[in-house]
Amino acid sequence: MTYWEFTGRELANCTCEYGCNCQFNALPDKGHCYAVAAVQVDQGKHGETVLDGLKMVGIFKWPGPVHEGNGEAIAIVDERADAAQRDALLKIMSGQDTDPFATMFAVFSSTLTTMHEPVFAPIDFEVDVDGRRGRLSIDGYVEMNGEPIRNPVTGAESRPQIVLPDGFEYEVANIGSGSSHTTGGPMQLQIDSKYAQFANLHLSSHGVVRAAA
Repeated sequence: MTYWEFTGRELANCTCEYGCNCQFNALPDKGHCYAVAAVQVDQGKHGETVLDGLKMVGIFKWPGPVHEGNGEAIAIVDERADAAQRDALLKIMSGQDTDPFATMFAVFSSTLTTMHEPVFAPIDFEVDVDGRRGRLSIDGYVEMNGEPIRNPVTGAESRPQIVLPDGFEYEVANIGSGSSHTTGGPMQLQIDSKYAQFANLHLSSHGVVRAAA
């Protein structure tokens, strides 16, 4: 197994309401799960292959709860990646070179029935984890926006968090509101003002790299 590790930032948006039952071992509140997730790698390596600055995106559709499987997905990788970097990112995204179920990539890949051919495209992605703001644009595939949840009366920004000390994706996520829609490609979905998470990631072949106690 080739060891990999990276630090980065994530914006993910799904069809659940703001709390997202899936974060608490409960069933998705719509009965199904559709999601878009984007990751900016700030620093990382897969073996000797440097991944600094690259971006990766997944679009997912499960007809029921994620753990029941029959999922559909497409991986979109930064077109700036060279051949070795593309191979490395696809291995990470598909749960390869990873301890069993140690990361969200490994967990989700085990639930997929349909995996579309990967796409290599320009990925316009920015995310401010602390500010709970982000945007993603991949021409001909998907658009996503994230923003803070706001008080419906005053308009004040809410700052909820989810803390998962033993999670397989993050230890702390800032929660906001997200909207996504596909603009082409083999998958179609639309999500309007639903759950969004903004998280700083530190992942490796062995799972989440925990903060020192």
